[in-house]
Amino acid sequence: MGMLITMAGCNGNRQERQTSGERVTIAHALDIVEVPRNPQRVVVLDFSALENLDYLGIKPVGVPMTGLPAHLSKFSEDASITDVGSIVEVNLEKINALQPDLIIMGRRLVEFYDELSAIAPVIYPNVDGSDDFLGAFTTNLNDLGEIFDRQEELNEALAAINNRIEKVKAKVEASEGKALILLHNRGRFSAYGSGSRFGFIHDVLGVAEAAQGLGIHTHGNPVSSEYVQKVNPDMLFIVDRSMVVGNLVLDREQVENQLVQQTTASKKGKIFYLNPEFWYLAGGGITSVNAMIDEVDQAL
Repeated sequence: MGMLITMAGCNGNRQERQTSGERVTIAHALDIVEVPRNPQRVVVLDFSALENLDYLGIKPVGVPMTGLPAHLSKFSEDASITDVGSIVEVNLEKINALQPDLIIMGRRLVEFYDELSAIAPVIYPNVDGSDDFLGAFTTNLNDLGEIFDRQEELNEALAAINNRIEKVKAKVEASEGKALILLHNRGRFSAYGSGSRFGFIHDVLGVAEAAQGLGIHTHGNPVSSEYVQKVNPDMLFIVDRSMVVGNLVLDREQVENQLVQQTTASKKGKIFYLNPEFWYLAGGGITSVNAMIDEVDQAL
């Protein structure tokens, strides 16, 4: 849940703060909005978007610092940037006080779109659950390129990523292994397949699925160790949620129990633990996408 704070006269404040310069029309999943070109005061409430602004060298005025991934830790060390909460619970009063020209919101705050829109124009870049990850990712970069007049730099980043993807797909085609993706949380498993939040492995990089027909719900498909043994994947990719949400040290013996050890993945040493800060907390920015490609490439 986000932090609901009443802000009397907020809409009036927003009108007073709007710039009189050129504006850009951005269409996203929740709305079509007019945002100022080259906004000077940006609040970023999504770690993937923060990666992309960092790539461009654009410093926001406010970010959620609770749970900030290690690769973005420099933002928590900058006293000029305001801590506005977490990616699931933000302080609307602090955001309003920052007088932003633009707010970039993440999927975990969707229900607070109206409250945030009352403060400043909001864009909602999102790739989770998209049946076209690369298409959504490209659109997000194009939107930022148009807003900040930095399209050429983002085109270069996108071209480099697409080139790396093609190289990994070539490796995948040369192998015949099928993979299962598991989210681990306090001893429990959820499985993910094509079209899901971790479907990047299948949909973008082309790794075959060990289990067909898995649902694409954000929380995955609850499964048991018996299920993992029955599916018998050639490769097992594990994202440990407990590490980033509860700061719990992963007990690999708990994950790789006797049933999991009977899989081909275990017997061939093909169990891979993915970095949850990239895959779970971010997953849709330039930095995290490159890291995700690296991890699957190394597994292959």
